[in-house]
Amino acid sequence: MIFTIVPLSIIILFVATTIFTFSFIVKQLKASKSVIALIAIWLILQAILGQTRFYENNQTIPPRFVLMVMPPMLFIILLFNTNKGKMFIDNLDIKKLTLLHVIRIPIEIVLFGLFTVKLIPQLMTFEGANFDIFSGISSVVVYFIISFKSSYNKNLMIIWNVLCLFLVLIIVGIAILSAPSPFQKLAFEQPNIGVLYFPFNWLPSFIVPVVIFSHIAALRKLLLTS
Repeated sequence: MIFTIVPLSIIILFVATTIFTFSFIVKQLKASKSVIALIAIWLILQAILGQTRFYENNQTIPPRFVLMVMPPMLFIILLFNTNKGKMFIDNLDIKKLTLLHVIRIPIEIVLFGLFTVKLIPQLMTFEGANFDIFSGISSVVVYFIISFKSSYNKNLMIIWNVLCLFLVLIIVGIAILSAPSPFQKLAFEQPNIGVLYFPFNWLPSFIVPVVIFSHIAALRKLLLTS
């Protein structure tokens, strides 16, 4: 269904963004081989479930799309509550954690593309209530500021991370309340169905958790350093 409706350029842009995000975790964040393998297996599993239309029926309680978001969020919680996980987080580079958010720019373009073919509501785009493109654009500015200055205002970095985390959580909430399920409260005229299918189910199951993780990891580093 998706491949016959969505423009090829939007599909290519999204897949390229997903590959970039994965390679960024491998090369820049230097995740362990076991974590990399786990992420790769997760992406393959989600590709299979999305392609077989597993998430199409969400009238169960809990809805099936919960299986896209809960495992990665539980994994993030595990990272922040184990010694190895905290050691990995504390060794991350704040500059690279900031640069990662540039992926939010192409994601906003993809979401707008999905809206134009009536697969998500306008509410989920920058024409609606999604202001997350600010995070992507500002991340480039913030990255260059902290890269080329010998020192930077830690409090401003904390504020930026909190604000951008808030923005992504808003769109997550909108996406959940717009999805066809017993809990749908928004966008009944055009529900959020695009992210239920491959490859766009990689957005809630992989890219969004990575974005959330990077903000929380950055805040941990900023708050724990003197």
